[in-house]
Amino acid sequence: MISLEPDERYSRQVLFQGIGPEGQRKLGSSHATFVGCGATGSALASLLARAGLGTLRIIDRDYVEPSNLHRQSLFDEADAAESLPKAIAAARKIRAFNSQIVVEPQVADLTPENVAVLLGGTELVLDGTDNFETRYLINDFAVKNSLPWIYTAAVGSYGVTLNVLPGKTACLACIFPDAPKGTLETCETAGILNSAVNLAASLAATEALKLLTGAEDRLRQTLVSFDLWTNQRAEVAAKPRVGCRACGQRDFVYLAGAGRPHITLCGRNSVQIHERHRPVDLAEMSRRLQPHGAVRHTDFVLKFWREPYEMTLFPDGRAIIKGTSDTAIARSLYARYIGT
Repeated sequence: MISLEPDERYSRQVLFQGIGPEGQRKLGSSHATFVGCGATGSALASLLARAGLGTLRIIDRDYVEPSNLHRQSLFDEADAAESLPKAIAAARKIRAFNSQIVVEPQVADLTPENVAVLLGGTELVLDGTDNFETRYLINDFAVKNSLPWIYTAAVGSYGVTLNVLPGKTACLACIFPDAPKGTLETCETAGILNSAVNLAASLAATEALKLLTGAEDRLRQTLVSFDLWTNQRAEVAAKPRVGCRACGQRDFVYLAGAGRPHITLCGRNSVQIHERHRPVDLAEMSRRLQPHGAVRHTDFVLKFWREPYEMTLFPDGRAIIKGTSDTAIARSLYARYIGT
């Protein structure tokens, strides 16, 4: 009979001197939150779940699509066919390979209104997001609450990661005082190598292991970046910047949410519409929409097709509308079919 006891499951990791039995025990009682479960997020969650992280909270606003499968390691074809929310699909896969840990899926968009609830009670935040607005929000909350987090990103053949240890290292606003201007490359425009994703996630996951097992003296205090295709690599010391808006002046503008739009572009020719505190009965909405186009729903998501648009509706009223990048068109479609 196959043994799934922790002593056997983690035996090879415990043999590693840097972790050992005590480090494994600490890891098993740790709680980390993953914001975003796309490419880097799913790789991070998979690595740390297999390593025996005790509790994983996975926050993601999106659903699985076929184009995710080449690089997002926690999803399969069935998840894409069902358009399962990524947080739900990830939790199912993790429970299938490690039933001894706790996974808390949260199908949600991290916002100033819910950040305290979604990031509360955790020891470490891991970045798997795809935009600087959310990263600055994480950074504001983490700096204000002295909560460590790890910034990680990958696009094309490029990857980058940074440990943010409030009071000890630079925060994200020290390194990037302002959000990058102009058009940024994304996976939708520049493509991405799954090897770049996995290398960035492996570097970040190792730093998480150091922190959660008590090896803080081994933590890297630099921003490291690499390009696997051109073989370029850079490492920059991450020292707090005098006058930094966040960790210096403690001006948490993203946490305050001043002027934050309720409609945000989320790539791949689509618009996300945020509707706060507007629960939707997906079964009832499905019946309402049937005369107007193709529709199907599960307990987690409703899909509605009205050529040339595709709408994905979540139970909290949030929607992602594909087929346009025009927020006015997206808002009009939402009002027409879901309500104002």
